[in-house]
Amino acid sequence: MIQKHRFSARLGNHEIAIETGTLAQQAGGAVTIHIGDTVLLATATGSKTVRAGIDFFPLTVDFEERLYAAGKIPGSFFRREGRPSESAILLCRLVDRPLRPLFPKGCRNEVQVILTALSADPDHYLDTLAIIGASAALMISDIPFGEPVGAVRIGYADGAFIVNPTATEMANSTLDLRVAGTKDAILMVEAGADEIPEDTMVEALRLALRSRKATPDDIVRFAKALRIWSVLRPYLESVVADDT
Repeated sequence: MIQKHRFSARLGNHEIAIETGTLAQQAGGAVTIHIGDTVLLATATGSKTVRAGIDFFPLTVDFEERLYAAGKIPGSFFRREGRPSESAILLCRLVDRPLRPLFPKGCRNEVQVILTALSADPDHYLDTLAIIGASAALMISDIPFGEPVGAVRIGYADGAFIVNPTATEMANSTLDLRVAGTKDAILMVEAGADEIPEDTMVEALRLALRSRKATPDDIVRFAKALRIWSVLRPYLESVVADDT
């Protein structure tokens, strides 16, 4: 019996929806995250045993670019996807940075997070979406992970801030600020900007803090609902089996 769960949250002027229960059932945790026509699959899997002979936490984050997500077919002779692009590598690093500090200190179990673009809407970015999706997949998995992470992009155009802007809105923005963190703390800041006043940047950070706070709460509710389902599921499956 497969039960599909869906939760949604507002981030700026757009709705982000998180679903699980359909794809990647054998992963420790798997979600699809949607915004507009952009759909990203995030999976998280961890080993049950410690990797011997290392003194670091072996977390791997991979972003799988797929040309079919944009309605294209590779034009090479082999018709295969090529090596990761520079933007894909940077996206992996962007996701890794806020997640890594939230695993237990001294953890030596291998953890792999894979992000796959299933559908790419040119007007919606994948980077902040990938952080939220990876966090949600880890929260519903059996991997020890501290608390959910929210992420948001802030733009600044025509004297006003834009929360979770589209690519069209960012065309005239003098600020590209990405912030990720838990409900109470910032874990990662990535920014590019024209010369803007310091107080404008401080206000942008404050806005990012306020805007992303709802996302961790939604992920917590999502994870709690799935834990309740995991308890009820064996009972419901036995009832169905008895009826048949």
